[in-house]
Amino acid sequence: MTATSRHLRPRDGGAQPTTTVELFFDLVYVFAVTQLSHLVIGSNLSLVSLGRAAFLLLVVWWAWIYTTWMVNWFDPGSGAVRLVLVGVSLASLLMSAAIPDAFGGDSILFASAYVAMQVGRNTAGVRLLESDHVLRRTFERIVVWSLVSSAFWLAGGLVAHSVRPALWGIALLIDLTAPLVGYWTPRLGRSQTSDWAVEGGHFAERFQAFIIIALGESIVVTGATASARGLTTEIVLALTVAFLGSGALWWLYFGEVAERSRRHLAESEDPGRLARDAYTYLHLPIVAGIIMVAVADDLLIAHPTSTLSAAGIVMTVGGPALYLAGESLFRLRMIGSVNPQRILSVTALAVLGGVGTQVPALALSGAVALVLIALSLWEYQPLRARLRPRAQPSD
Repeated sequence: MTATSRHLRPRDGGAQPTTTVELFFDLVYVFAVTQLSHLVIGSNLSLVSLGRAAFLLLVVWWAWIYTTWMVNWFDPGSGAVRLVLVGVSLASLLMSAAIPDAFGGDSILFASAYVAMQVGRNTAGVRLLESDHVLRRTFERIVVWSLVSSAFWLAGGLVAHSVRPALWGIALLIDLTAPLVGYWTPRLGRSQTSDWAVEGGHFAERFQAFIIIALGESIVVTGATASARGLTTEIVLALTVAFLGSGALWWLYFGEVAERSRRHLAESEDPGRLARDAYTYLHLPIVAGIIMVAVADDLLIAHPTSTLSAAGIVMTVGGPALYLAGESLFRLRMIGSVNPQRILSVTALAVLGGVGTQVPALALSGAVALVLIALSLWEYQPLRARLRPRAQPSD
C-alpha cells in the first residue's frame, strides 16, 4: 500500500463525512471567534481597535481555511494526519489566546503560533505525499510562500510596536495573494486550480460548520451578557430580539442556496477554482457580518433603552448588511444569480441606520430583526408556493 493511499481520502464517488477530529479542531475556533468579539466589545469601538479586529479576523480565517483545504484531501483516519490536526489545534489555541494583546505584549506568541501552524501543516502535506503525486508539487509551492510570509510575521512580532502593523500587513498580503496567483514559485511554476480536486459535499459542509460556530458564539455572548445583567423585562425582550435576528441569519444561509451551491460545487468541472472564489474568499464577509451582529447584540442587551453611538449603529445595521452582501456575492459566484429581495433588504437596513440615533437600541434592533425575518419568510419556498395565486381552471 503506497503512502498516497494511506493518507489521502478515497475519491470513489462516495460521501466524505466530517470526522470527530475535524469537529475537535473547530472547537478551538469557537474560542477564536469569541476572542475577536470580546476584543471589539471591550475596545469602545474605536477605529483603531476595529481595524485590528478586522485584521486578526483575516488571520484566524486564513488559518482555518488552509486546514480545511488540507483535510478535504487528507484522510483524518490516518494516524499521521490526525497528529497533524492535533498539532494544528494546539497552535490555533495558542494563537487565539494571544488575540487580545496580539499587537502588544503577546505579538511574538501570536506570530509564532500562526507560523508554526502554517509552515508545519504545509510541510506535513509535502511529507505525506509521494514524489509523483500531483498535489505534492502544489504543497511544495505553498511551503515556499508560507516561508516567505513567515519571515515578515516573525519580524513583526519582534520589532517595535510602531513598525509591527506594516510588517504584518505585508505578511498577510502575501498569504492572501498566494492562491490567486496559483502559488507561482521560481522553477516550480504555477499551480492550476484543476489540480485542487475537492470533494464538494465535504467542503461545503465544513464551511457550513464554521457559520454555525460563528452564530453559536453570537448566542453564547448575548446569553452570558443577559444573565450577568439580570433578567429584567427589558433584558428578556432584548435577548429575544437578538435570538430572532441570529435565527433569521441561520435561516437565510441554510436555505435553498446552500444546498444548490453544494450540489453545484460537487458537479463543477473546476471545483478547485469555485471553492477558492466562493468559499475561501467570499465567505469572509459573511463571517465578519456575524461577528458584527454579536457585538451589536451585546450592546443591545447592555443598554436596551438607550440610543446607540454611531459605531454601535454601524454594528447593528452594518453587520446584517455585510452578511447579506457576502451571501449575494456567494450566490452570484455559485449559481450566477442575485436575489433582488436581498438587495432591497440591504437598502432597508441602510435606511434604518439613518434613523438609528433617534430611537432606542431595542427599537432599532427589533426593526433590523423584522427585516431579516421578512426576507427569510419571502425566500421560504413552501410559503411562497402557498401564497402564489392558483391558476383558475378553464371552462
